[in-house]
Amino acid sequence: MKMVLLSGSNVGTKTRTVIDRLAEAVASYDSTIELSVIDLAEADMKFADGRNFTEYTGDTGRVARELMGADAIIIGTPIFQASIPAALKNVFDLLPTSAFLDKVVGVIATAGSSKHYLIPAQHLLPILSYMKAQVVQPYVFVGESDLHRGEIVSHDVLQRLDRLAEDTIVLTRTYASIREERDAAYGF
Repeated sequence: MKMVLLSGSNVGTKTRTVIDRLAEAVASYDSTIELSVIDLAEADMKFADGRNFTEYTGDTGRVARELMGADAIIIGTPIFQASIPAALKNVFDLLPTSAFLDKVVGVIATAGSSKHYLIPAQHLLPILSYMKAQVVQPYVFVGESDLHRGEIVSHDVLQRLDRLAEDTIVLTRTYASIREERDAAYGF
């Protein structure tokens, strides 16, 4: 299984802190998973211009190909101005509309205010659904008080991250098994 953890902002460190902890949870649940972390703050991304994702080079092409080649993706996003950052939306714009078909996608959101709790449901989940993702429920929301000096201090958040890792892995394997059984029934 190939899993990509995407830290979906080109600024800040809170989302990356949470993604790094999630990477630990995935590895402790199953060390055989081929895991990669993409941090948009470390990538030189070009704006989507309508080309096929295979035509992009450099970091833009690498990010698009890694996401397209993944079986499971967990997207971490900060909430800026009551929405997802443009850097993350640009990644979606690089990909075809069916990019997440047969992929399981989990969501983490970091925000400075609990007032932003519903933003992932209002802004991100419709995009993921449109792109045909099987979205893991519930998403993990990490508020300002859950982090302190670059560390997650909320035991509840830590437990929810562990659960998101487990649910994503189990759902990915389950959907793959169902697809294999369905394909085997054709006898090709």
